[in-house]
Amino acid sequence: MDRVIPKEERRKERNKKLIKYGAIGIGGILLISFLISLMRSGVQKKDLIFSTVDVGTIEVSVSASGKVVPAFEEIINSPINTRIIEVYRKGGDSVDVGTPILKLDLQSTETDYRKLLDEEQMKKYKLNQLKVNNQTTLDDMAMQIKVSAMKLDRMKVELRNEQYLDSLGAGTTDKVRQAELSCNVAQLELEQLRQQYSNEKEVRAAEYKVQELDFEIFRKSLAEMKRTLDDAQIRSPRKAILTYVNNQVGAQVGQGAQVAIISDLSHFKVEGEIADAYGDRVAAGGRSVVKISNEKLDGIISSVTPLSKNGVISFTVQLNDDSNRRLRSGLKTDVYVMNAVKEDVMRLANASYYVGRGEYELFVMNGEDEIVKRKVQLGDSNFEYVEVISGLQPGDQAVVSDMSSHKNKNKLKVK
Repeated sequence: MDRVIPKEERRKERNKKLIKYGAIGIGGILLISFLISLMRSGVQKKDLIFSTVDVGTIEVSVSASGKVVPAFEEIINSPINTRIIEVYRKGGDSVDVGTPILKLDLQSTETDYRKLLDEEQMKKYKLNQLKVNNQTTLDDMAMQIKVSAMKLDRMKVELRNEQYLDSLGAGTTDKVRQAELSCNVAQLELEQLRQQYSNEKEVRAAEYKVQELDFEIFRKSLAEMKRTLDDAQIRSPRKAILTYVNNQVGAQVGQGAQVAIISDLSHFKVEGEIADAYGDRVAAGGRSVVKISNEKLDGIISSVTPLSKNGVISFTVQLNDDSNRRLRSGLKTDVYVMNAVKEDVMRLANASYYVGRGEYELFVMNGEDEIVKRKVQLGDSNFEYVEVISGLQPGDQAVVSDMSSHKNKNKLKVK
């Protein structure tokens, strides 16, 4: 016979079932949440680099590439067509003023120089000979003038005598006229000689100046050849380091061919290149910063090439600390050219993510264990900071390390 179960017991039994099923449901939800949490992508916090957005000043710059070169470098060229006979120094050697570097074959050049020395002596003798001849000719003409003047004086005396005799009646008018005519002729001859002497003197002086000028031109040519011969004695013009030397003994070298390079490796400068699109931002006298690893060296742009070549403009940076221990010839560097200052702007640390003005998708810290992708508008920059135009607020922490492997994710769990 069946017994009727009291309502109180049925209620208790039902509550037990509800609690049981509820606990199972809650456990299932927690388990599913846990599994979803495990399945969701995550990153290690230690692998991330965060930058906190703040407000400050940005000295706007444009980036360029640079190369460290010696502050002073001199190329030594062969002044003549010749060949190398001996090499006295090798690349990397320290050289002082006048140190022999290599020896060129100068035999034919020295022979030509000695011939020119003989020709100089001959021209000098000819010039002295011309001077003596001119003086002799002028002296002869001066003597003729003196003789002619004496003849004129004698004829004047004879004229006065004839005039005196004619006044006494002892002479004749014809003799007086004859004496006057002879005197006038002698006067004209004397004037003619004097004019000839003056003209001849000017002509002889001009001829001597022409020959003297020709001799001076020859001597200058001779001095130039002597200088060329001295230059062919390949020696160091100053104290420096020999960074290159043509050490091929017997090799033919043409006039103007490079045979050695000396450099001052205690002081350096930076040769930079920048896209011509930024050419208006680079000017002589502008401030720049050269970055070598983590060290920053200030400098001034000393010169800018006026023309663009292959889409780039070249410029030179004179460093304030041009003897810094990190500087090495040929070292590649980053150069930042300063051109404007922006104050009271939001800014974020500069890193590899930044490639220029525009819109970016950056991961931003959301809570303590999650980063969320956010669209951010970035503006100008320098080597330290990037201007934040929109998308972030002061105090936000944005990831500035490389997140390219998570570019398809919108959220990431920070472990």
